[in-house]
Amino acid sequence: MPQLKKIALTLVLLALFAAALFFALRQQKGVVEQQEVASTETLKGLISVDVEAYFKDERVQKILADKRLPVSVTRVGSRDMASKVVAGQMPDFFLASGVVAGNQIGEAARQANLSVTPSSPFFSPLVIASWSPVAQVLVANGIAQKTGERTYGVDMAQLTKLMLAKKRWNELQGAQAYNVSRSVLVSTTDIRRSNSAAMYLALTSYALNGDVVSDRGRAASLALQLAELFKRQGYQENYVNGNFDDYLTLGPGKTPLAFIYEYQMVAHALTKKSLGADMVLVYPQPTILNKQVFVATNPRARALADLLGSDAALQRIAVEYGFRIADSGVFMQTIAPTGLAVEERLANVIDPPSFELMADMINVVTQEMAK
Repeated sequence: MPQLKKIALTLVLLALFAAALFFALRQQKGVVEQQEVASTETLKGLISVDVEAYFKDERVQKILADKRLPVSVTRVGSRDMASKVVAGQMPDFFLASGVVAGNQIGEAARQANLSVTPSSPFFSPLVIASWSPVAQVLVANGIAQKTGERTYGVDMAQLTKLMLAKKRWNELQGAQAYNVSRSVLVSTTDIRRSNSAAMYLALTSYALNGDVVSDRGRAASLALQLAELFKRQGYQENYVNGNFDDYLTLGPGKTPLAFIYEYQMVAHALTKKSLGADMVLVYPQPTILNKQVFVATNPRARALADLLGSDAALQRIAVEYGFRIADSGVFMQTIAPTGLAVEERLANVIDPPSFELMADMINVVTQEMAK
């Protein structure tokens, strides 16, 4: 009888152990399933207009889905992104146009005691889209020089002083190449809304200052002078695509000098759209490299940032949208068949002022434009 009790007790204990093991395995399976769901959850991001077409590309979407990093993106103005840094309501990532906007996001996160990680998967220099006859006038006046097949370099200090002096094209030497009475001006987007216009302000302020502006009083003084370059343009598009479209469709009569991102001209050429025989790229000397700044707010977003910057296929697709990547050889090989001439290496590059000083200068120009 005692032996039977012992056997019964053993069976009960085994049953309890089996039940415990069953529920433990079931719970573990649930945890694994939850992790599985989390690892395929769509990453939400706020992006600039520059990369919207890239993220809509089906090839990009497939690669990201296959890597278990699918994304859903919303286009937002880069300078508006910092206002979206709110604890508990943060997107998984931001992808802003330019280091100024990227630094604004980082500073907003720091003030909110939030941890973020910035990186840059691709970039594009700021350039001036122009026309051979127009560029030849600049060369004749010692302001620009031919640097290659259908590429020029322009001395930004000389060009800025010429524009501030309110010179007209028909007052310059060699004006027969572009004999019009309009003022010499570079067309930009609206500085109140657009990053590219802010970078134009950064370049022209450097041109007058001889260095990156680092003093608040000097920044305000320079912005007051440079506001004229924006006011005298008349109507300006809100986004850089509008400025580039004017260049393409209205020609030198409307847009002799258009301040754009290089990626726009490269992407246009790569889509096998016709390049006018007189279309040229003029590289400001110095210029600014506009980085696409990826700001990750969690580990999976950091994994996405790493993937965008390292995956060969994703990098090649970025080049197809006109962006430069770390491998300049891939960039040059990709655009070679288009016939578009670009500068392979950019030796004279500066950084913009701090985002605080840029904000000050933009405010001064904005106030002047309202007068």
